[in-house]
Amino acid sequence: MATNSVEIESAEDSKVHVFSSSTELLEKLHQKWNSVEKPPYPAMYSSIYGGIILDPAMMVIPIDDHMVHRGHGVFDTAIILDGYLYELDAHIDRILVSASRAKISSPFPKSTLRTILIQLTSASNCKKGTLRYWLSAGPGDFLLSPSGCPTSAFYAVVIDEEFSQCKQGVKVITSTIPMKVPLFATSKNVNYLPNVLSKLEAEEKGAFASIWVDDEGYVAEGPNVNVAFVTHDNELILPFFEKILSGCTAKRLLELAPKLVENGRLKSVKTGNITVEEAKGAAEMMYVGSTLPVLPIIEWDETPIGNGKVGELTMALSDLVWEDMVAGPETHRLKVPYV
Repeated sequence: MATNSVEIESAEDSKVHVFSSSTELLEKLHQKWNSVEKPPYPAMYSSIYGGIILDPAMMVIPIDDHMVHRGHGVFDTAIILDGYLYELDAHIDRILVSASRAKISSPFPKSTLRTILIQLTSASNCKKGTLRYWLSAGPGDFLLSPSGCPTSAFYAVVIDEEFSQCKQGVKVITSTIPMKVPLFATSKNVNYLPNVLSKLEAEEKGAFASIWVDDEGYVAEGPNVNVAFVTHDNELILPFFEKILSGCTAKRLLELAPKLVENGRLKSVKTGNITVEEAKGAAEMMYVGSTLPVLPIIEWDETPIGNGKVGELTMALSDLVWEDMVAGPETHRLKVPYV
């Protein structure tokens, strides 16, 4: 009897609370954010709401959105640096390509998406951070097919975060997590479980991140970044994009790097297949991604890359991209019209 009494008392103690009104729920949501001195998400846009939200407690999406329960969504990210959006048009073009492959129709034309993102950044008053945005099949039901969704959805959020040019080298491992097939790897979709597991695997082994190798034995990419190499002949080579994500920063690096060919520091710049043996024997190795923009890699699977130190050409390439982000042409940097 005593045991049953304890069980009943425990059940009463663990009774789930039922919110009696939206007012009570909002008070609960605001409790979390009232203690935060500077919310990390100053603004969000939702096509479901039809506007920009400044209250972080209200930055939510419907639970029946197919992006939530089926992973039927795509996303992209642009950098906000010194009040400028870097490579915004390239990132919008890419999310529309990803959406097309995912059979998601945007609720707005490209020009409207662009206007929304610019106005959202302006409303956030964030001068440095990231702008992340999603196209989803939309809310409607919990079935597999999106045929019951009345319309697709567009969400975006400004993330106030600090980042700077990376100058310290990192260690990486070869991932044992299977990489995505080309259809999914070349689209920036929300199905990131392989990427997450690949990153966790590296962290568990004391490394920064990992490298995927494709089924033919060629170097592919990192969990959310591209990878590049400088050979002992001073050739810059990035893996072909056919099986991996076509990184906007990586493509910009390919456009900027010929400047080092012109001044004689690099022999050539190209994309191509590179085996693991060739890659590990390179003079220099680096990750390439939006907030890095170039991160030196000094060790792979406990084997030093080159002399095991940050390479001069890696830092020269990093300087090229960082300077482009800070003071490049307006064709690649859009000044945000803050109010």
